[in-house]
Amino acid sequence: MPNGQHATLKSLREQVYDYLRDQMNEGRLRPGAFLNLNEISKELGMSRTPLRDALFQLESEGFVTIFPRRGVIVNLLTLEKIKSIYEILGALESAVIVHIALRFRGEDADLMEKYNEQMRKALDRDNFSAFYDANLKFHNVYLDMSDNSEMLHYIKIHKERLYDFPRNKAFVKEWELHSLEEHKELISLLRKPDFNAAADYMRDVHWSFSVQERFIRKYYFANHAELDISREDTD
Repeated sequence: MPNGQHATLKSLREQVYDYLRDQMNEGRLRPGAFLNLNEISKELGMSRTPLRDALFQLESEGFVTIFPRRGVIVNLLTLEKIKSIYEILGALESAVIVHIALRFRGEDADLMEKYNEQMRKALDRDNFSAFYDANLKFHNVYLDMSDNSEMLHYIKIHKERLYDFPRNKAFVKEWELHSLEEHKELISLLRKPDFNAAADYMRDVHWSFSVQERFIRKYYFANHAELDISREDTD
């Protein structure tokens, strides 16, 4: 391989996948909208094959639905889907906490405290991007200790469905303040150490839909019309 050439080059499918995800994250491809596949192929200067392969991946991850002979639609993030994602994330992250118990050290708890403080400072500045990034780093302290790459992949994808679909830059400050306090309680349990209690807290409080529902409704469904649609989907 020539000098300066990357050892790994993205396939056409990966390039199209990244492009479509960026379009969703930026809000250019809105939930509920059908994709114009001819326009996307023309814009990318690619055939329909890598586009099709990327769409199959996006469908498997829950971002789009492919309707034969009708087209491809960007999925809505309904209240029922959010509830399901919370249950999945609670189960997976709590499992990770139990599995990494022998690897977790005091300095890891210190790092989590550092990121939690960064979140607090970002909140004071109304900087949602910095808050979100520090929040991911907080959780990744223990997630990155796991050797289960499949589990980590599903956690990553489901968080992206919650937060980057597209990313809402508005705050529900009461929710963020609650998250900071929940993080402090989690750190306290990990320091004891009581990993079973920490796992239970992660599943039954931090990722509990019933505990967080009032905040979820404010964050995702501030528009009452959107909330009505999501309620219809859950009936």
